[in-house]
Amino acid sequence: MSEESEAREELKRADHSIFVTLKYTKTCDVIKSTIHRLIGAFDYGIIHALTVLKGKKKLKDIPSTPISRAEMLKKTYRRTEITAFIKFYFLLRKIDRAKYSKKEEFRKNVALIATLEGGEVINVDIETLYSYFQKTKEFIDYIESKF
Repeated sequence: MSEESEAREELKRADHSIFVTLKYTKTCDVIKSTIHRLIGAFDYGIIHALTVLKGKKKLKDIPSTPISRAEMLKKTYRRTEITAFIKFYFLLRKIDRAKYSKKEEFRKNVALIATLEGGEVINVDIETLYSYFQKTKEFIDYIESKF
């Protein structure tokens, strides 16, 4: 399977987590898992883009770590869209690694409250998670159209 189809599979899993699993369970673990899936979709999309760039002889090799791959894509393919997507990707990674607390778990307004380094607090509720999903989907669509 190619990285492009792997990214789509991760999006399908995230979609299911948001619209089916989260609907019935309303737990922060599902929110955290969905964020992890979105990061996975980004990773596969970035690998796909770098693989195409390497095939076009614009890169010598692809870095092994996700952060360095994202930085390489941002540096090699200088577009404002890519810069914004990579910035969002780093935000998702920070949320995934941050210390978090739970708000109204098992209720309608379930939210994951992530405290990032530097004291910034991000409230990830169902609507925010859906917007993150949409932005990740836009990134994958962008990668598929450009590469």
